[in-house]
Amino acid sequence: MSKLKVDLHDIYNKSDLIEKALEEAFNEAIQKKIKTLEIIPGKGSGQLKKKVLRFLNRPDIKSQVHRVEKDSVNFGRIFVYFKF
Repeated sequence: MSKLKVDLHDIYNKSDLIEKALEEAFNEAIQKKIKTLEIIPGKGSGQLKKKVLRFLNRPDIKSQVHRVEKDSVNFGRIFVYFKF
């Protein structure tokens, strides 16, 4: 599997679960050497997307990421590319 997907629609209003879901997806991607993580915060108000971007900016997370790309076609989607 070269891509992992995490959809945050169901937990958009549960702050602690969002962080946990992101960390679990991130750890799984690293463990399995999956090059691309697709995060779906959805379109909504943009608050969830901001939360995801803040998570991705954490120094411990940022150091393991090659680049982050916001989907230019689908506003509600973020791609994370790993260094390996």
